[in-house]
This record gives sequence, C-alpha cells and structure tokens, in this order.
Amino acid sequence: MKFSLEWLKEYLETEASAAQIAATLNAIGHEVEEIEDPADRLAGFRVAEVLTARPHPDADKLQVLTVSTGEGDPQQVVCGAPNARAGMKGVLGLPGAVVPANGMELRKSAIRGVESNGMMCSVRELELGDEHSGIIELPADAPVGTAFADYHGASPAFDVAITPNRSDCMGVYGIARDLAAAGLGTLKPVAAPEIAGAGACPVEIRIDDPKGCPAFYGRVIRGVRNGASPAWMQRRLLAAGQRPISAIVDVTNYLMLGFGRPAHAYDLAKLTGAMVARRAKAGEQVLALNEKTYTLDDTMTVIADDAGVHDIAGIMGGEHSGVGEGTTDVLLEIAYFDPERIGVTGRRLGLTSDARTRFERGVDPAFLDDGLALLTGLIVEICGGEASETVRAGSPPAAPKIVAFDPALTRRLGGVEIAEAEQRRILEALDFRVGDGWQVACPPRRHDIEGPADLVEEVVRIHGLDKVESVALPRAEGVAKPIATPLQKIERKLRRTAAARGLNEAVTWSFLPEADADHFAEGNGGLWILENPISEDMKAMRPSLLPGLLAAAKRNADRGAAGSRLFEIGRRYFRGEGGASDERPTLGVILAGEKAPRGWATGKAQGVDAYDAKAEAEALLEAAGAPVGNLMVMGEAGPQFHPGQSATLRLGPKNVLARFGALHPNTLKAFDIEGPVVAVEIFLDAIPAKKGAKDNGGGFARPAYAPPALQPVTRDFAFLVPADLAAGDLVRAVKGADKQVIVDARVFDVFAGQGVPEGRKSVAVEVVLQPGEKSFTDAEIKAISDRIVAAAGKQGAELRA
Repeated sequence: MKFSLEWLKEYLETEASAAQIAATLNAIGHEVEEIEDPADRLAGFRVAEVLTARPHPDADKLQVLTVSTGEGDPQQVVCGAPNARAGMKGVLGLPGAVVPANGMELRKSAIRGVESNGMMCSVRELELGDEHSGIIELPADAPVGTAFADYHGASPAFDVAITPNRSDCMGVYGIARDLAAAGLGTLKPVAAPEIAGAGACPVEIRIDDPKGCPAFYGRVIRGVRNGASPAWMQRRLLAAGQRPISAIVDVTNYLMLGFGRPAHAYDLAKLTGAMVARRAKAGEQVLALNEKTYTLDDTMTVIADDAGVHDIAGIMGGEHSGVGEGTTDVLLEIAYFDPERIGVTGRRLGLTSDARTRFERGVDPAFLDDGLALLTGLIVEICGGEASETVRAGSPPAAPKIVAFDPALTRRLGGVEIAEAEQRRILEALDFRVGDGWQVACPPRRHDIEGPADLVEEVVRIHGLDKVESVALPRAEGVAKPIATPLQKIERKLRRTAAARGLNEAVTWSFLPEADADHFAEGNGGLWILENPISEDMKAMRPSLLPGLLAAAKRNADRGAAGSRLFEIGRRYFRGEGGASDERPTLGVILAGEKAPRGWATGKAQGVDAYDAKAEAEALLEAAGAPVGNLMVMGEAGPQFHPGQSATLRLGPKNVLARFGALHPNTLKAFDIEGPVVAVEIFLDAIPAKKGAKDNGGGFARPAYAPPALQPVTRDFAFLVPADLAAGDLVRAVKGADKQVIVDARVFDVFAGQGVPEGRKSVAVEVVLQPGEKSFTDAEIKAISDRIVAAAGKQGAELRA
C-alpha cells in the first residue's frame, strides 16, 4: 500500500522524519519496501516567469519564449503549448533535468534552428496528472526561482507491504494508529461531520441477501457539481498510485485509501426503482467499470435496481450507472459484505480490485455511519449539493470478541519481558478495551484476533520486533544424527543425477485447470477439486506432474527455445478410499524439440524420440535404487502417450515403476504444443525399499569392491526369434540362464530380410562370462552355452546355424 508523508500527517501528529517512520514501521511488522521522494524526480525544475513570447520564425505552432528563473540572464526556450504567453508563470525544466514521464534528459539544443535552453512542462510530463493540453499555469504569486518540488509541496511516499491478516491497516489511518501506539506521535480522532438530512431519501434501499450483505446504508445528495477534485486530494491520490478521475470518484477512493473503507456513488438519474442487495440470477450480465462484461451466477451478491445489476457487490461497480461530468444527483452506498462470498465471486470472475482486496480480508463493520458521514461531508464540501437523510438496511456484525488474556504469555510466547502496565497501554492504544481480569474486548475491525496468542503478537510487535533477542535452539551433545528419510535421500540423489544428465529442474504449481487435470486423470480415484482455489484456472490438484512441465516447455518454445529438458520432483494427488487424500511422490521429465542442433557432421537438427525417454527413465530408476536389470518393458503407458511409441517399466506384471515415450498427438493438441515431445513419469512410491542389513552386511553400506582375479570370457550368440519379441525379454532370459557366471549381456545386432524366415528376425547377443577362482574349461563353457540356448528357447528363440 502506498501513501505520502503529507497524508499520514493528516491523521498523525508527529515530527518524525520519513526515515524514522520507515524504521518504526519495519520494527512493528509493516515492511517498508520503498520510500520514494518526488523531490528527487523534480530536481532541476523551477518556478519560472514568461517575460516575452514571439512566433517561431520557421514553425507555425511553436513560440520562442524568454523565461526568467530569478537568477542570471533570462533563458530562451522554444515551446509548442498553445497557452504559453507573456506574463504567465509555469515550470521550467533546466538543462540536465530528467523528465519524469519519459526519462528524457533535457539539454541545450536547437529546435528548427532556434536555440532552446530547457523545456516548459505540462502536468503529464511531471507525472502530476493526465492534463497535457498545455503547460502548467501557476498562480501569479508563485515565487520565481523556487524549486518546483518545494513549491508543489512534494512529500515522500511510502510503499508498505501489508500482510493479509492486517486488513485494518489497508488505510492510512490504520497505519497512523499503529505508529501512534508505537510512540511515534499522537493519533488524531476521526472528525466525522454531522450532516442533517434535508428530507427523506427518495430511493428505497433493501436487502434480499442478508448473508451476503448484512448491512447496506445509503443517502442521496442532490445538486452536485462533479468537476475536478482539489489539488491536495489529487496530490495524495497520485502518491498512492491512484489516478484522479473526478471529484466524486476521487472522494470515494480517498475514503477507501484513507480509512480502508470502500464505498460507491451512483448517478441517481440512471437508476430505476429500489436499490436492492440480492443474489444474482444465473446468466445475468453486467458491464463493469473496467469496460468488461461479466456473466454472473446465483451464488454472487449484487446491487441492483428494477432495470438490472449495477454493482458486483464489494468488487466493482457498473459502467452504465457510474457518475460522470454531467452528474447532478448521486446515491451514496456504503455496505458490509461477507468476506468469503466476495473472495469466491472474485475468483470465479477473475476480477480483482482495491475494493475486493479490502472486503475479502474484512473491513471495519462499525465504520458504516462514520464512513458515510465522511463521504457525504467531502462531497458536499467539494461539489456542493444537499444531502438527504440516511437509510440503514440491516446491521453489521459489530459485536466485539472477548478474549481472556494472561500477560505472562508475552514472556512465554514472545520471548520478551514487558511490564503489565505497558502491555495494557499498548492494547488500549490499539483500541482494545482491557477489562477486569484481563478480559480483552477486540475492536470489530480486528478480524485477525482469534485468541491470546494474537494479543501477544500485538504487544510484542508494538514493543518492537527488533527488541526480541535471538536465542539458539538447544542442541544435544555429540555429532548430530542424520534426519533425512530414505525417500528424501532418494529425491536428493535423483536431483543430482537428473542435473548431471543435462536436465533442468522446474517447480510448477500443484494446481491445474480442470481440463488439464482431466486429461491425465484416468483411474486413480478421481480428482481433488478445491472449494476455495486461488483462481478458477487453478482449482484441481494435479494427478500428474506432466501438465505443469508441458506448460513450461510450451512457454519456452513460445519464446524461441529450440528444445527443453525439464524435470520435477513433487507429489501427485488423488482421492483415496472413502474420499481420503492420497499423495504420491513422483518424478516427471519432459524432453521437447531438438536433441541436437543441425551441424556439418550430422546435417539436420535431431529431435527427441521415445528411446531418449527410455534412456532417461532407466538412468533415473537406477539412481533411485531400482533393479533396472530385472525390469520388464510392457505397454499400456496410458492414453496420453502414443500407443506405438511408449511403454511402461515394471517389476513384475503389475508393479509399474515408470512410464515413458512420445506423447499422443491429442495430448500435444490439448496443451497447444508442437512435437516432438517425449515424457517420463517415475512413480517413486512403487520402487521397492532396499533390503535390510543382513542382506548387504551393513545397512545401506556397500561391501568393499574386490576386482576379479581372472579375465572375463565373451561369447556371441545369434538367435532367430519371433518378429514381435522384445529384445529386452531375450536379454533378460539370457542373463537368467546362469546368474553366477553371466555378468552382462547386450544386443549388438538385429537383422531381418534375406536369409531370415518371414515373421522372424535375427538378434545377436554378446554374453560376458566371469570365471571365479579358476578359468573355464571347454566343457564348462559348453554347458553354460547350452543353458543360454535353452533359456532363449523359452522365449521362442532358436540358435542360428
């Protein structure tokens, strides 16, 4: 939230500097992100008087001015503003000054052959408003030569990060209250004017949705003149990042930013009948002030008249009933809306606003009368007019919460000793009422106070978070024991392995659009759909890591990346038995685009394929401790994968450890990404845990490596096998023929064609035999070979002649 020092001092009597205020705000828990001093941006701009103005000799729309800054000789300035004339006073930017609006540094230059020493500036160029029809005209008594920053009253502006639980500080007055409680000044009381109504309100105000809108107050002001707001108000709004629009709109924004209380003004001439807070009708539409049309449903609260909806309650008003330059009569609305309803509506519509931010965090329910009085008083003061009596429909939930507090908790929970009298002073300075026995009544605006611990937080932060000493946690004697779980160790190793293989780690949302989640949600018990998502596009918990990685790869491709190699370790979410939550650790990999760029040796760029995905799957499974040599390659990777270019890796026919392969064209179309794209998903929960200490001689420790004394023996076998037999199945069978002596087997040739019967293929396998204490005899090698041929025969293979 932004506000100026000038605005803060409207509510806080203090002599503190901007630096002192910032330090105090940080100490009491309001982080100051930036202090911006407009005087720095306006350096080099001075109040100047135009002495003479004559036409430019070579341009019809330019004038040559003689300008005095009160020092030295008058300066010659070329100016194109139609209102520039002799005798006026304005703002001169001297050479070396930087124009705030565009960052241009002014310098002495020639414009159409005439020397110009700087620039006479407009309101927009100095970022003081949108006016740009001419240069700034200052009053006749403006002191020539004065720095414009001093004359203008430029005030430092603070940008403070307000935490979501502190909705009471979403207005400058709330900040002033906290600073006063911290001893940095005296809080000025709210001076709400008493404006007697001139007759009854001519508009009926009614509530038909008391749950969504418990209270709705309003009154009419007739005979207003909706011009520009005063300079002091515009200055404060601009410092807060709010663009001045018109006097009435600016007053409503001023109330919201000053006191955290959103309000709305309707053009009375554009209303028909009663104004009602009700539920929207399904399919009802409204054109909002942001010039977008929104379709509503029957869960949303709106403000409407007989003609239709005029306001998405607590979020944004309608375009067709907003006030304008010709408005003469207005209806003021100030209401209390249910925070939860506002949040849900905003997320469903994808609509954010300053009003929504405050309402969904909780505004002060006891500030309706004072807020309406302040709003009315400012409008009557600035725009004139005569106010009606106030209509009050409903009542806000303003009953105070009572919390039983023990001052000793501050020491136990906050770690700092604070006298009871000081604790009482702090709480009362924050508008808490401390009764007998430390029964504390909380102000209605403090929606964040739920129990004694919250009161401890209030006391400690006002006392000063910087005064809380750092205390080390107790540590047991000796060497710390490792605390990482086996799964955490596996995840760490997988991250290192994936990075070593050239994969880049991504961290994506655990939430997905429902359509993306549905695409990957076959079986597994159904999706988890959030009731209160951060947005309508992120309401389903992900059943797979691949949608998020696909979105990341698409963003990379859209920005010109030739290829992406991404991985992520995270959780997939499913509904378990009886609707229980089921989270499963998973590793996902996406390879997209080019595997290798084009080159003189390779020719065209090489794209990724299913074999690249298989290589990554096997390497990562091996790093995770899976018995890769025993895995079976089977189909059924899922409908998201290409049926002819994908597979699963299984330990047994049912235990799927991973799936890999090229993604189905329908998947690529659904995610709007061009191929080739291959993917891997490794199910970490399916990988069997390592065996106990008795099996490996010492827990996870490996036995000492002892190199064999004798050289291995290599033998080649060429088999005729069925054409549809997977080579991996043949290799697995060969390895299992004699596990004591066969240490490796690999395919080095596959051939089909002349000399090979139809429906068959030739697969050549190299087998490595490792002798133990003595070399193999011919008879032993013959016996091993026979066992290999017999094992291959069980797969339908026969030794080629």
